[in-house]
Amino acid sequence: METKEEVLRIIDVLNDTYESEEAWYGPSVVEALRDVTPKMAELRLSSNTHSIAEIVYHMTTWRIFAVRKIQGDAEFDIKTQDKDWKKFPVVDEFEWEAIQMELSLSQEELISELEKIENDSFLEEFVPGRDYSYYTMIHGVIQHDVYHAGQIGLIKKALKGMQLEEDDDLGAFDDRATYGNDNDYY
Repeated sequence: METKEEVLRIIDVLNDTYESEEAWYGPSVVEALRDVTPKMAELRLSSNTHSIAEIVYHMTTWRIFAVRKIQGDAEFDIKTQDKDWKKFPVVDEFEWEAIQMELSLSQEELISELEKIENDSFLEEFVPGRDYSYYTMIHGVIQHDVYHAGQIGLIKKALKGMQLEEDDDLGAFDDRATYGNDNDYY
């Protein structure tokens, strides 16, 4: 009888990376996003960088990609820039909540699909339309999360360190007085 021990370990790591308050490397995705305001989510550090809202959309897109591939959809792909890196010129409270909710729902759907896997041998199979295994793809989602959680943290730190104007409403998150505390990962 085959087991699904590795699948269960992967689910644990995916959940830790996504929402744990005690991820070994630093803040999980949820922790990194915890105090991001709509204004912070909208801003770009420069014209050639992505905003936090765009990064979260991108993370959601690739979770959906993983879900569709686990479901066996060989045709599904992300071929356009807008499907991968949608632009958000203005992010209000509603839009920011929706972007975060879509990420949360895509995480739940990914975990649900992984829980349906009956044994670890599935991980060795190749992803439809790709030249890598499910094991590689799923670990890629984990690595992608860690990378972008760090990127979000760096953007937040940069925004907090910028000279903020009085009428900018960004002063609400200007907590430079706490710089250097133990929870200052970035």
